[in-house]
Amino acid sequence: MASLIDWELAARSAKNFSPPPPRVSRAEADDTIAELYRAAEVAAAQVAELTGLTEPPVTALTRVVDREGWIDVNAGGLRTVMTPLVDRLAAANKVGRVAESVGGRVTGMQAGAVLGFLSGKVLGQFEFFDRADGQLLLVAPNLVSVERQLDVDPHDFRLWVCLHEVTHRVQFTAVPWLRQHMLDEVSALSDSIDTDPAAMRDRTRAALGELVKVVRGQGDGSGLMAALATPEQRVVIDRVTAFMSLIEGHAEYVMNAVSPTIIPSQQKIEQRFGARRRKGGNPLDRLLRRLLGLDAKTRQYVDGAAFVRHVVGEVGIDGFNKIWTSAETLPQKDEIRAPGEWLARVHG
Repeated sequence: MASLIDWELAARSAKNFSPPPPRVSRAEADDTIAELYRAAEVAAAQVAELTGLTEPPVTALTRVVDREGWIDVNAGGLRTVMTPLVDRLAAANKVGRVAESVGGRVTGMQAGAVLGFLSGKVLGQFEFFDRADGQLLLVAPNLVSVERQLDVDPHDFRLWVCLHEVTHRVQFTAVPWLRQHMLDEVSALSDSIDTDPAAMRDRTRAALGELVKVVRGQGDGSGLMAALATPEQRVVIDRVTAFMSLIEGHAEYVMNAVSPTIIPSQQKIEQRFGARRRKGGNPLDRLLRRLLGLDAKTRQYVDGAAFVRHVVGEVGIDGFNKIWTSAETLPQKDEIRAPGEWLARVHG
């Protein structure tokens, strides 16, 4: 049966859109892979010490992958997440089999273009949509490419990135309800989508207006998703934004709080990586980042890390960890930039 999104085509086209990997010898590739596995193990001990969170026996896979491997995992994960929504859209807007097949190829190519672009950007990821226990992905060619661009110590840089990604693994395994909370938010976002054709046309027109702003370098950096959202969805998006700011900021805090005896060049890496993130790449790269809302994600790192530093500075790591008690103790969007309000609400 045809689908509104041809996911197999999406994965194939993503691999065609993916940028060429850096040139390395077979021996260099093998050494990089082995070192990343070791760095993930070293990072786990540091994360446990810095977060005060107790990770259960690790059941999540740790995988060092290339860009094609990353694409396969994320195409599968997106398919799992989006299938209920796609089914609703298909049921509400009946189209002919031929039109559906053609539409599936078009949207498959579009999804592939996004995945292909992101496959050259992601350094690591804790993914839990494609596999229930989750999997820690470290994208070796991207790590090599960035460490060369920054001209930093490769061993320090790889461990620095592993600290960030292992922190995500610890968050979602040491806090048992966190994964289901994220899945529930994704479901809430999907359920709030208005499948009425007229309403979808109106939001599409709004998205086209946002597209013009993005091309002109205007807009707030939230991308087309916000323009397409209904008022009900924006409520969910605000909750998800706060949640992502928290977990990204927490990981950012950990990777930059590690002792200089563990990563001697950490300060240099942080400065150069931050400058690279702010610069945003070439003009086409910056345009795509704005379209996808990745500029907003950059703000999540900055705002979230500032929130965590403030709270830890006020009540210590044990006081901060009260944040993981339940969904009610998670910060709200406004509290991320005003951590004193979260402290007053949760700690009195």
